[in-house]
Amino acid sequence: MNVMPLTPLTFFIVCPLVFLAGFVDSIAGGGGIISLPAYLFAGLPVHNALATNKLSSFCGSTVATGRYLKNRCYQKIFILPTVAAALAGSAAGARLSLIAGDDLLKKVLLVVLPFVAVVTVFRRGKKEKPEETGLQEQNTLIQKKVPRSLSQKTQLIIATGASLVIGMYDGFYGPGTGTFLMLVFTGILGFEERDAAGNTKCVNWSSNAAALATFITGGKVVWILGAAAAVCSIAGNYCGSGLVIKDGKKYVRPVIIVVLILLFVKILSGK
Repeated sequence: MNVMPLTPLTFFIVCPLVFLAGFVDSIAGGGGIISLPAYLFAGLPVHNALATNKLSSFCGSTVATGRYLKNRCYQKIFILPTVAAALAGSAAGARLSLIAGDDLLKKVLLVVLPFVAVVTVFRRGKKEKPEETGLQEQNTLIQKKVPRSLSQKTQLIIATGASLVIGMYDGFYGPGTGTFLMLVFTGILGFEERDAAGNTKCVNWSSNAAALATFITGGKVVWILGAAAAVCSIAGNYCGSGLVIKDGKKYVRPVIIVVLILLFVKILSGK
């Protein structure tokens, strides 16, 4: 069981940043690039930060996934194989993370986090998500179909393989998972944005669930802090998805850059 002492300052650091992460994620994606550093800022060991971040991420992704499923923003035939692959991959990745030492994870963080941040904030512009559009716009999108050069069998193989690999990454580390999945579904498989977003959320929810379960059995979740952060994550996602914000990335990028710079200074200083 985790016995790390918590102070009011811990909640003061984590909760606002996790709220901001949820808000940012609902506008442009990439919230994990803010939420994971939030826990590290607060002084949590890397394993506890990864595990507790999974708790708040799982709660946020549950709400988002439910909205996509309710609006039928997905392709049904891809759900079962990709979800199963993500569950297996994420569980394996989380176990590898538990085995790895804190020093190794910090080195991985310093290498991977900047790359993920660049991919997330500078990837090609993303259209509004279905929950950010009116019902009439959703009906219009349903009529549009992007031509696909790949057979459905090939698409299933690629989607399942990608879900396994990216799910493993999500279990081991996490930030940027949604972005990578979206790139696969839209860039390689040729999905419409609405279907890609829905299938991505289903896969991401599954990988979050498997990783969280693994971290729970490993005793790494800081429950009190994670519960408070989960409420903030849900609130951030709710507030962000309720606003129609044009050019949201204009505000997201500076926030992510500042958070990353502060995190690197903290890690390199050893404090």
